[in-house]
Amino acid sequence: MPETIEIQLKKGVLGLCVLALLARADSYAYEIASRLSDAIDMGEGTIYPLMRRMQTDGLVETYLVESSSGPSRKYYRLSQAGRDALAAQSAEWTHFTRAVDAIVANDSPVAPAPGEAA
Repeated sequence: MPETIEIQLKKGVLGLCVLALLARADSYAYEIASRLSDAIDMGEGTIYPLMRRMQTDGLVETYLVESSSGPSRKYYRLSQAGRDALAAQSAEWTHFTRAVDAIVANDSPVAPAPGEAA
């Protein structure tokens, strides 16, 4: 059964959302997952593999913070590569959403199909 468009969209923008959250403040994975769950109903289990991948790709850096109520928490912060990726992905997202909005709203002319007169 094909996935719904909502699930596909969430998967496509999850990395961008994490980069944007970390641009505002350093955070730990559970906190990021909770914010994404509240905002876009994203499952918490999807964030941990993504955070590992982003760390491997050099987009985030980690550090530990002692906690008085339990084990130390691993905090994530953007690296310079992460800030660069956020800028690039934000620009792509803006361009994409404007194009889709224009098509959905029928505000822009649609390019003629091959063989059709313009």
